[in-house]
Amino acid sequence: MSDQKHDCLVIGGGLAGSMAALCLARAGRSVLLVEREPSAHHKVCGEFLSPEAVAYLRHGGVDPLALGASPICRLRILIGARDMENDLPFTALSLSRSRLDAALLERACDAGAEVQCGVAVSRLQRAPDGWNVLCADGRSFAARDVFLATGKHDLHGWARTAGAQNDLVGFKMHWQLEPRQMQALRGVMALFLFPEGYGGLSLVEGGLANLCFVVRRAAMRRCQGWTGLLAEIVRGNERIAGCLGQAQPLWERPLAISPIPYGYLAGPDDGLWRVGDQAAVIPSFTGDGMSIALHSAALAAEMYLAGASVETYGDALRAQLRPGMRLATLVSRTIVSRIGRSAAPAALTVCPPLIRWIAEGTRIPGHALSSMALS
Repeated sequence: MSDQKHDCLVIGGGLAGSMAALCLARAGRSVLLVEREPSAHHKVCGEFLSPEAVAYLRHGGVDPLALGASPICRLRILIGARDMENDLPFTALSLSRSRLDAALLERACDAGAEVQCGVAVSRLQRAPDGWNVLCADGRSFAARDVFLATGKHDLHGWARTAGAQNDLVGFKMHWQLEPRQMQALRGVMALFLFPEGYGGLSLVEGGLANLCFVVRRAAMRRCQGWTGLLAEIVRGNERIAGCLGQAQPLWERPLAISPIPYGYLAGPDDGLWRVGDQAAVIPSFTGDGMSIALHSAALAAEMYLAGASVETYGDALRAQLRPGMRLATLVSRTIVSRIGRSAAPAALTVCPPLIRWIAEGTRIPGHALSSMALS
């Protein structure tokens, strides 16, 4: 084992892992963060930053606007040939995960955390006085406590339980738009529905557009994967077709992930401080995934530093997120069902108050936010 024993080992260098490492290191703890990828990278993500997420990031020393984030002030809902647009009750931001993750990881380094990228953990096991970790390259580390932040990818031997909705596949692609397409999308989050799926399209930094959607596995098989799915989305939605008509995909193939355990909440407690998607996975239409990642990391660090147990942290986080998670998962299931698809156009007539109610019911409760998001 390693000669040096750290107070805290953080496994995963995404938003949750970097935020946890940053908060712990700022408080004087000896922190080692290991990330399996050699550098920050793109991930399947809607890249929507709510005001709560922005507040956590700014407390961590990251200003998304300074990184080129695109403001979003309107929500446009697209269902076939019908659409509805309303102002959001706040201004959100959109920024690529590769740029955002790199910036927050750098702030964790600045705070004093030791960061080692390109290090894949192959085994995590309990020790009499903490935890031992064996890496794929043969190195080993020891720590008193472990913060698990591996996102939607489970660590061998420490897999999450299933979510409430597990039959969805996620896809993501960045696009280079023409100037007129870019202008039509400026300031807008376009939320679109299609048979057995839904997604979002918005600008990120540099005028690029992020297309991210989830779809039921049965529909993916029916359409024979990405090419058929994209053709179905474009064929069934005039606005999306207009946005992507002359656009150029920036990657040879899309990013994809499956399964996505929507509705998952960590528990029962296993001794690990689970944060980010290892703690909770909310359906993506809420736009709250990144704020929950940052919130769970800040809450875990705050409670750890106050001497609370991992069980107390888990109970607190579940109590905060469970009502919104149940509502979000119910809505997500309805959207991808045949009933939801047939009822969606009619729902546009009552959409503004309905959307407002869903948005308020699926966000992190204001009273639960860490002091760093309120300062």
